[in-house]
Amino acid sequence: MTDGEIITELRKKNARLEHELAELKRLIYGYKKERFIPNSPSVEQLHLFGQSAEDKTDIDSVLSDESSNSTKQNKKVTHPGRNPIPDHFPFKEETLRPEGDLADMVIIGQEVTETVDYTPASLVKKRIVRPRYVSKDGQRVLIACLPDRPMPKCIAEPSLIAWMQVRKFVEHMPYYRQIQQIKRDYRWELSSSTVGNWFTQLCDLLTPLYNEMKAQIQNSIYLQVDESPIKVQDSVKKGSTHQGYQWVYHNPESGLVLFDYRKGRGRAGPKELLEKYKGVIQCDGWQVYDKIAKSKPDIELAGCMAHVRRKFYEAKNTNKQLAEYALSVIQEVYKQERLAKQSLDRKQYRDDHIVPLIQKLREWVDLKSTEVLPKSPIGKAMTYLVKQWPKIETIFADARIELDNNLIENKIRPLALGRKNYLFAGSHQAAQRIAMMYSFFGTCKANDVNPYQWLKSTIEIISETKLDQLASLLPVKL
Repeated sequence: MTDGEIITELRKKNARLEHELAELKRLIYGYKKERFIPNSPSVEQLHLFGQSAEDKTDIDSVLSDESSNSTKQNKKVTHPGRNPIPDHFPFKEETLRPEGDLADMVIIGQEVTETVDYTPASLVKKRIVRPRYVSKDGQRVLIACLPDRPMPKCIAEPSLIAWMQVRKFVEHMPYYRQIQQIKRDYRWELSSSTVGNWFTQLCDLLTPLYNEMKAQIQNSIYLQVDESPIKVQDSVKKGSTHQGYQWVYHNPESGLVLFDYRKGRGRAGPKELLEKYKGVIQCDGWQVYDKIAKSKPDIELAGCMAHVRRKFYEAKNTNKQLAEYALSVIQEVYKQERLAKQSLDRKQYRDDHIVPLIQKLREWVDLKSTEVLPKSPIGKAMTYLVKQWPKIETIFADARIELDNNLIENKIRPLALGRKNYLFAGSHQAAQRIAMMYSFFGTCKANDVNPYQWLKSTIEIISETKLDQLASLLPVKL
């Protein structure tokens, strides 16, 4: 290898390392949202959307003129005003009368000022008294039976149990903080073991409902799938935690969300859960999904345009012109997708307005990929698009399939927030119980169901519900 070739290779390596360093800094310190705002339209972009680079009027000049006119006219921006206080709030009314003799005065109107007060939550000791009766002859003793309790020997009522779970899994407050607050505000000391036992009993009670949810997920025909890591304490690994994974399955049509804990990121977990599944799975490029689909002809994979966009976004710093062109096309795809959702025939609208854009993007990648280094960020972005192309085509074959997996990534977000607060699960069993609660609350959120009200009422009636009627308890709008 000549000196010139060595220098060229070193420059390539240096550029690659600089890109990796920039990405690490962005992930650690930077703004995470992958929002693309084009600085100036490229010639290729204008040609794609039927415009000419020689057009004298462009978006930037229009915005500039409008901004200038707005400044000249000195228009004041009015405040939108505060939201009204809801009518369903209970209220207390107080009447303030002026001082002095009002005997000769007549009321001609009134002014009303409304504010919002806060009444702290309270814990109430519920006492059940059962008088014991004896017959006059002393032969019979009668006493009322205690009503069945969903969680035997548990002093916590369903309302308290539900309140604590919502605070942990929806509001991300660990049990130990809740115990501290209860001690401070209500002067009641709870042990962590007691609260842990309540949680275990709750999960045992809800296991049949979780299994019903799993069965419904398995019987779906379209799922979005993703996975997220979770640290788990392992008795085998002393002094360290195990890297487990929560596999998440989401049915966009019913809003069902299922978290399924597994010890690893391999295909054993999803393969087991999807053993009888027949339909479309929307996922990223993780090889496990490809292996599952290869072994099961009844499963078809759909891609994720958000992951395609992310690859080009990551290449912006090293090849701005090409990356921004691809991002502009993808931006137009999403714009048209919003319109497609409003149309009467989403599939037809996609065929007319979105598929041509996607095809032109692929043709552009085929043309430009010969001009870039395969291992460069822009080269990797193009390669990713080509490898995912069959899955991307699947998106537009069915109007039900979304452009990306963002819906399921939103369902995973509470898990990420929870990790920052409680750091790890105490055991593999605890990790699966956590999966159960995130499944229920994720489904509540997807269906706009109040999680506290749902869990409280479910605890109260699940023990009396027949197995073939469990589906009616799921927090979905049937």
